[in-house]
Amino acid sequence: AIRAIIHLDMDAFYASVEQLDHPAYRGKPVVVGADPKGGAGRGVVAACSYEARRFGIRSAMPISRAYRLCPAAVFVRPRGDRYAEMSDRIFAILREYTDLMEPLSIDEAFLDVTASQRLFGPAETIGRTLKARIRSELGLVASIGLAPNKFLAKVGSDLGKPDGYVTVAPGQERAFLDPLPISRLWGVGPKTEARLHQMGFQTIGQIARTPLTTLEETLGQAGRDIWEMANGEDDRLVEPEQEAKSIGTEHTFSEDTEDSAVIRRTLLELSDKVGSRLRQEGVLAGGVTLKFRDHRFHTVTRAAILEPPTDVGDDLFREAWRLLQRVEWKGSRVRLVGVTATRLAPASGPAVGQLSLFSPTRNAKQELARVVDKIRDRYGQTAINRASLLEPRPTGKGRGKKAGR
Repeated sequence: AIRAIIHLDMDAFYASVEQLDHPAYRGKPVVVGADPKGGAGRGVVAACSYEARRFGIRSAMPISRAYRLCPAAVFVRPRGDRYAEMSDRIFAILREYTDLMEPLSIDEAFLDVTASQRLFGPAETIGRTLKARIRSELGLVASIGLAPNKFLAKVGSDLGKPDGYVTVAPGQERAFLDPLPISRLWGVGPKTEARLHQMGFQTIGQIARTPLTTLEETLGQAGRDIWEMANGEDDRLVEPEQEAKSIGTEHTFSEDTEDSAVIRRTLLELSDKVGSRLRQEGVLAGGVTLKFRDHRFHTVTRAAILEPPTDVGDDLFREAWRLLQRVEWKGSRVRLVGVTATRLAPASGPAVGQLSLFSPTRNAKQELARVVDKIRDRYGQTAINRASLLEPRPTGKGRGKKAGR
């Protein structure tokens, strides 16, 4: 049977939620992200409204540049809890029409509605209904691509933005793709695009008309993947929601720093946050990844295996700090560090790695971490902290008592 796949993507999601909650922002350029501080701010744009995009503002752009492009824009800090709440409401609507839903992010998902047509009518009608319900019930706008496979559906929703609805009918795959630039192909980044241009390709149609062997000889397996997509072929299934594959957090310093004590304290704090998240989710990490960016925006990552798997911040920090020693950063100022737990597995399930023969399944550090969790759950996040994370008190007369342990 021919599949019916929907790709639904919310339009300027964060900024649209801000405009929904603050009517005064509607019709104005809205930028969600770090504090621009009059053009001296650090951090990046998390999202922006279509009104802001007309000034050249884009997601992931430095917030200072966004401010220079449009100082009159409305700059707001992200409200993660509010966006998550609206995301939950969107996905609740989608789940009414199919169990085969694959979320890609907080505001984007694939849906396989092939079997849903027996209950809800043609796929075209299902897509129209989803758009209408999201608009009427939530006050937000979604763009939709409907096609026989995931790749075509994604290209369709991208081309239709904003407030789009693009259908690629079975048999029209080549007609739809042929005139599009090769940058529309999944997996074709700047380097591959430049190489394809050197081979004389400008449009997807030119690739589709080329013998498969020509692309395979030059690009290997990637050449086959590109050729199949150019011909509208994509047999990947919509995979229903999966457990998180990683849990991480990062910190951008307000000023680039060379102070190893500050960097160490920051890594410890990030590791504790990740450890807390692991325990909340009931999973253990079998690996950890360090992310490092210097003042020249040079970014590197380093990864390590954790044996045994853990959900304790101390263990994550020990490996992250060791990984940092492998990064050549002396002489550089540090702009950002991040810690991510990987190779996740249920804490109550089969062991992710080799258990120690002599240590109990839950050690003293894990017990202590759980006691800290209980104290914070009851009395708040600031009720108990590591002494090493307290800011040093200034010396001199009139200072208060030393911080307790």
